[in-house]
Amino acid sequence: MGSFSLTHWLVVLAVVLIVFGAGRLPKAMGELARGMRAFRSGMRDESTTATAGEPPVEAPPAERTGDRAVP
Repeated sequence: MGSFSLTHWLVVLAVVLIVFGAGRLPKAMGELARGMRAFRSGMRDESTTATAGEPPVEAPPAERTGDRAVP
């Protein structure tokens, strides 16, 4: 169970071409890329809206006893 050789990848490519066909493969890859782009933009939009309306969360100050800070 080592790494895959060039022959393994060629067999996998041949099986994928047989299953999906040469015409449907570029269309499927385009749809996958579009979906990834939409996911990234959705994550970006969600993070900017979440931080825009809420004040930043600050950690509570540590209690001090003498010269030492107690967490």
